[in-house]
Amino acid sequence: MANATLNRRALITGRVLSADRIIAPPGAEIASILVQARPECLAELEAEIAALPGCEIHGRDPRGKLVVVTEAPDAGSLGTLLNTIQSLPNIYSAALVFHAIETT
Repeated sequence: MANATLNRRALITGRVLSADRIIAPPGAEIASILVQARPECLAELEAEIAALPGCEIHGRDPRGKLVVVTEAPDAGSLGTLLNTIQSLPNIYSAALVFHAIETT
């Protein structure tokens, strides 16, 4: 497709793009995740989440809330990390509350 002509119809249908022309943005995905968990298990969960790659605990409420800040190389990794946190025992919910792409 290197010689594809650029016209409106080709652009709308995506026929001018090929896989080798897609370039991932430089930098990383940065996100904040609000975690609601069983209050009596908070210390244990805090240690488990902090041990995950790219995760830091930036806020803690004794009623069972944690604010997790994370950095991942791409959106797929960020989604996997969110699912990993959500599936930990004694967690009621994990919600993405902020997401940005940091450019280098």
